[in-house]
Amino acid sequence: MSNIEKRYDTAEKRWAGIGPYYAMFPASFADEVIQEYTKAGDIVLDPFAGRATAIYSAAIQGRIGIGIELNPVGWVYGKAKLWPAKEKDVEIRLKQLAKEALKYSQAARQMPEFFHYCFNYEVRKFLAAAREQLSWKRRVVDWTTMALLLVYLHGKREDSLSNQMRQTKSMSPQYAIRWWKERNLTPPELDPLEFMLKRIKWRYAKGRPETSLSQVYLGDSNEVLPRLNNSLNRKGIEPIRLLFTSPPYYGVTNYHYDQWLRLWLLGFPPTASYKHGRNRGRFNNRDEYQNLLFQVFSKASQFMSRKAIVYVRTDGRNFTYQTTLRVLREVFPKKKVSQIEQPFHQPTQTHLFGDHTTKAGEIDLVLIP
Repeated sequence: MSNIEKRYDTAEKRWAGIGPYYAMFPASFADEVIQEYTKAGDIVLDPFAGRATAIYSAAIQGRIGIGIELNPVGWVYGKAKLWPAKEKDVEIRLKQLAKEALKYSQAARQMPEFFHYCFNYEVRKFLAAAREQLSWKRRVVDWTTMALLLVYLHGKREDSLSNQMRQTKSMSPQYAIRWWKERNLTPPELDPLEFMLKRIKWRYAKGRPETSLSQVYLGDSNEVLPRLNNSLNRKGIEPIRLLFTSPPYYGVTNYHYDQWLRLWLLGFPPTASYKHGRNRGRFNNRDEYQNLLFQVFSKASQFMSRKAIVYVRTDGRNFTYQTTLRVLREVFPKKKVSQIEQPFHQPTQTHLFGDHTTKAGEIDLVLIP
């Protein structure tokens, strides 16, 4: 068996990769942390869940994962991994969308210029139908279908629904149009239903992952954590044994801007903007960033076991690192802090824009009773 075949030889491995997403945990890293610091049945919390890598890792290893994610793109990925619909139901839903797409001819023609350069006419109709008709917040089949559409929404021209584009980050419309024009690149001529059915068949070839009773919530951790605490107390559930997370790094990225095209498919405006959504400024204002970390970690600490371990991966740059370390020491004063340096082995996102300087890497902060 080749290395590629081994990489995808189980359902758990095939579903782990759902969702190209910036600054995500490597699955192997999450698996190692879960194995080392927890046992079967323990509860693992990630209040900055991203695409729920840590929560998924906990779930497939017999732990109970609880995640909270502010960005709906990451949340949809997490829901699809933890609670995927049956293959047949997803196929039926895609075929329904293909039929409904016939009603979206006018919508496809009236889309902004970017979409005409990015997707062919049939794909635009199909995506317009999906955008309007998938109840991705409420229905299992719809969040699974939406997650899989988001995976292939853009990327390499031969492997996605779009013209040539990065998979992890949506480029700005004007930049993308100019880039495609300079290279005479046009949208691939493909049938969206046929394209997606082929990918669905591969995804489900090993079945669906077996996950424990885990959950990922959509929203602001500062609002979700108190409700979650009350719910766990009422149900008599054991306290959190591992807080395992990686908060957003100060000033590095803006999730609404970087994921604007996928957010469009979820119903957001068809524009790249730094301003969509609440709390965007918290990642770029130093006082608000520090306050965000303090509030979230403080609220999480209220329903953690006294013997709980805290494992936080943070940015090695001075402000983010020092702020995270200071907040953790203040919130968990009785825990001993150790540090593990994690240098970057691959180009970072800024490499895309010509910044080839050496980066500080990342640092794991481990707090043990």
